[in-house]
Amino acid sequence: MKKNLSASVTREGKWYVAQCLEVDIASQGRTEVQALKNLREALELHFEDPKANQVPPIRHLKIKVYVA
Repeated sequence: MKKNLSASVTREGKWYVAQCLEVDIASQGRTEVQALKNLREALELHFEDPKANQVPPIRHLKIKVYVA
């Protein structure tokens, strides 16, 4: 299945940062083309079916949350 997604690319110092607008995933590269290529790879991995043979143990955490 193919999915059309949008990305914004900004320059931060010597790096280009590509951010998917529909999914909270970003990547970077030395060029805009490289940043988009890396983002494409990250998105493909994100949408890939999990292949775990066993379920990892689940840990529960108690934390203090302060509300201002």
